[in-house]
Amino acid sequence: MISLEPTRILLADDHALVRRGLRLILDAEPDLTVVAEAGNGAEAVELADEGVDLAILDIAMPRMTGIQAAREISRRRPEIRLLMLSMYDNEQYLFESLKAGASGYVLKSVADRDLLEACRAAMRGEPFLYPGAITALIRDHLQRDDQGEGLPASILTPREEEIVKLIAEGHSSKEIADLLVISVKTVERHRANVLGKLGMRDRLELTRYAIRAGLVEP
Repeated sequence: MISLEPTRILLADDHALVRRGLRLILDAEPDLTVVAEAGNGAEAVELADEGVDLAILDIAMPRMTGIQAAREISRRRPEIRLLMLSMYDNEQYLFESLKAGASGYVLKSVADRDLLEACRAAMRGEPFLYPGAITALIRDHLQRDDQGEGLPASILTPREEEIVKLIAEGHSSKEIADLLVISVKTVERHRANVLGKLGMRDRLELTRYAIRAGLVEP
């Protein structure tokens, strides 16, 4: 009998205790093994290499959200399967996760029950959604169908989204420049471009946009 290699998992969550608990669940299974851990989305993107089959990303992380990280990993490493973890039964997060390339959305409150099944489904190329998410998708589809709408595409670049998130989290231009290793002038240029694209005037409006877009928690 041929023994199959276990699925190699990258686990990203900004809470070390949560990561430890999830790792215990995953590493207890012979067909799953955690090979890397990240404390934020940017770190997850850097660790997503040829040694990873599946990335499990918490949605609400500092520096870069799980959704932003999922988009970037999908672009760089389309072969890596993606699962999103969230504390929130939030339709906006769900839709943004699916658009970012995730094949599953798991609620942390039931991760001990659903995570293993979600990992295996993802590796089989099958979607995994909790019952409430399926209901939300059907309702949204029917509403959009009635109104003749398609899914709105993001008009911001990944870098612009990153800067909007950091602005909404209360960082100054200097702090953002230091975090992203770019000049303050470049940060201000991105900020001006974003305000122009979105037709907005100030940080407050950008923060409201960031909440609606799922970049930060309300």
